[in-house]
Amino acid sequence: MQKLARRHWTSLAITKMVSKFVTPSSGVKVLDIGSGVGKFCLASAYHEPSSHFFGIEQREDLVAHANTAKDILGLQNAHFIHGNFTQLDFSQYDHFYFYNAFYEHLTDTDKIDNNITFSTALYNYYNRYLYKKLDAMPAGTRLATFHTLEDRVPPGYYLAESHVGTLLKFWIKT
Repeated sequence: MQKLARRHWTSLAITKMVSKFVTPSSGVKVLDIGSGVGKFCLASAYHEPSSHFFGIEQREDLVAHANTAKDILGLQNAHFIHGNFTQLDFSQYDHFYFYNAFYEHLTDTDKIDNNITFSTALYNYYNRYLYKKLDAMPAGTRLATFHTLEDRVPPGYYLAESHVGTLLKFWIKT
């Protein structure tokens, strides 16, 4: 997991910036799409205790790691779901974090493991699906993207801030 961390999971410095942006008020529900071992949700739940952070991850073993860490840390506002994000009701969440979780579907990319099916077709399908779901969200929805191309964000979102060059972007739906 440590070898994969730099490539697949958000650093704590980025997490602090993102968690502040996606929690403009207390009590919000933030969804991390492709949460891996839960690093973003765990750190965000610690830094923003009045909000709830949900991670969706296809790999059951990574969800188990996230839940173990959550229990050790005693965090009540971090939640992990084993499944595919296409099965979620996006209206249950206020804001979103996306660290290009679909990237490993492309050829010649670093894979976490071989426990899921990879294909360029899935990469394209997931990007289109997420685009449509984000497009349907109400005005005021916040989206933080890291290492994600701008064409993956619907035009109803405006770029409020960018950091780390332009790798980290904060969007708000108008």
